[in-house]
Amino acid sequence: MNAMTRRVVIGTAAVSMAVSLTACGKAGDGDAAAGGDSKTIGLLLPENKTTRYETFDRPIIEAKIKELCSDCEVKYNNAAQDTETQKKQFDALVTQGVKVIILDAVDYKATKSWVQQAEKKGVKVVAYDRLAEGPIAAYVSYDNEKIGRLQGEGLVKALGDKAKDANVVMINGSPTDPNAPLFKKGAHSVLDKQVGKIVYEQDIPDWSPDEANKKMGAAIDSLGKDGFQGVYSANDGMAGGIITALNKQGVKVPVGGQDAELAGLQRILKGEQSFTIYKQIKPEAETTAEIAVALLKGEKFDHLTPTKVTSLTGEFTNIPAKLYDAQIVTKDNIADTVVMDKVYKAADICTAEYKAACEAAGIK
Repeated sequence: MNAMTRRVVIGTAAVSMAVSLTACGKAGDGDAAAGGDSKTIGLLLPENKTTRYETFDRPIIEAKIKELCSDCEVKYNNAAQDTETQKKQFDALVTQGVKVIILDAVDYKATKSWVQQAEKKGVKVVAYDRLAEGPIAAYVSYDNEKIGRLQGEGLVKALGDKAKDANVVMINGSPTDPNAPLFKKGAHSVLDKQVGKIVYEQDIPDWSPDEANKKMGAAIDSLGKDGFQGVYSANDGMAGGIITALNKQGVKVPVGGQDAELAGLQRILKGEQSFTIYKQIKPEAETTAEIAVALLKGEKFDHLTPTKVTSLTGEFTNIPAKLYDAQIVTKDNIADTVVMDKVYKAADICTAEYKAACEAAGIK
């Protein structure tokens, strides 16, 4: 982890800890029964290629749990995109007697039997960011189909007058991530009506920027440098790989992304990437922590989950949920979104290479 990332982690955690007014108030330290099991929450995140998980999600969740339950322990593991690794991590938590697990699944379909076995042992599972299959106690994420629509709208806007005749390449997310088909569906609902044609489309395993780079290279070879006018990228990490492939061939077309990653924001300022989707991670992470602590203490959390959802297979229904909104970020509103919300400091974004672009965008 480099120094800048460390600063962001510490800054985010500090901001998170400073917020003490929560929906369910400050929990007393002695509320839960004594003993390690009733004080331990498992946290399983899926991968570390996307910078958000280690930089934001983990420190915010850990800080919020600590704020609500000062003697609670968080047992954390990252599966590095490997389903079998995550299964072992999950099973180990259950074996250790952990009663609440926050799970962001590598492969949502694989989790059904894990969660069913855990439920039989009285373990509550909160699905975080991705809706895992199984008898989930609660789910916190975003309206992911709407995010796909926003991505489609962002690309149409970036294409401008050329949109209605434009050929578009679609580089979609990982097939094992339940959010990816929702992003794709939402994006298609806009692009299918408002652009000329989708001329090349690929799903990318593991959200791999390297694989996205290769597929974009293949698309250029197949379509020709003038054979497409825009690229939909399901996230910023892959957009980086895509833009590298475009630059190598001297192709300049609008490319969109998602996650408001630091590198993505810098590419937007540089004019290489047209937009990203900003999802406020802090409310998502803190709500998840509040639900996990409530489950640990046997308290109600209905006020935190106003919606009910059904799993992607349709097998599990009425899952209590909270789905947050998101917004399109371009050069024009970086200052009013990610900087204003203290996701990144202006100094993090505006390194020497981007100083002039930052000034032009009003980022101080």
